[in-house]
Amino acid sequence: MSVTPPTTSPSLERPKTGFNEYAERLNGRAAMVGFMATILIEAITGRGLLSWLGLH
Repeated sequence: MSVTPPTTSPSLERPKTGFNEYAERLNGRAAMVGFMATILIEAITGRGLLSWLGLH
């Protein structure tokens, strides 16, 4: 008994999870927003982030 290979490839959508260009771009933007929020908190309160969180 022999198996014949398929003649066409299935048309699959790119996954929306895992390491892909969209996810990495979104992570980078979220990191930039978090970094700027941290700088703003330090500028407004006059204290560092760790002391603002009560960890220092």
